[in-house]
Amino acid sequence: MFKRILMATDGSAASDHAARIAIDLARTHGAALTALYVVDPYPFLGMGEVNPMGFDAYMNAARDQAAGAHARMLEACNAGGAAVPVEMRVVEDVPVLEGVLRTAHDQQSDLIVIGSHGRSGIARLMLGSVAAKVVAQSPVPVLVAR
Repeated sequence: MFKRILMATDGSAASDHAARIAIDLARTHGAALTALYVVDPYPFLGMGEVNPMGFDAYMNAARDQAAGAHARMLEACNAGGAAVPVEMRVVEDVPVLEGVLRTAHDQQSDLIVIGSHGRSGIARLMLGSVAAKVVAQSPVPVLVAR
């Protein structure tokens, strides 16, 4: 049924749970699996922040977070029987919604898997959750894991 599954990860517990579901689906359907981590644009560029060290620290922390999320994804892919091959991707300098939808389109994904409670925190209350936005705007099915 599914040939290409995109797993949007942010390193949260909800994302790790969603990853296990995506892995099981990929294993069951023999689907290609991609783990995507989107690095939000640096939040201070428009507010007068010109310190390049602040930007560098932000990007280094984001890349470390992506590496950790991908490491947990790879570990889960190798657990529980036959290993599931996974492609790791990082997209930078776009909002998460745009990064997820663009990657799904570019890879011709036929399913997006995403956790329901990730890093949105207070912004979720003001702007709506990333998962809800992906569901609302995705042209392909989205599985939201709680």
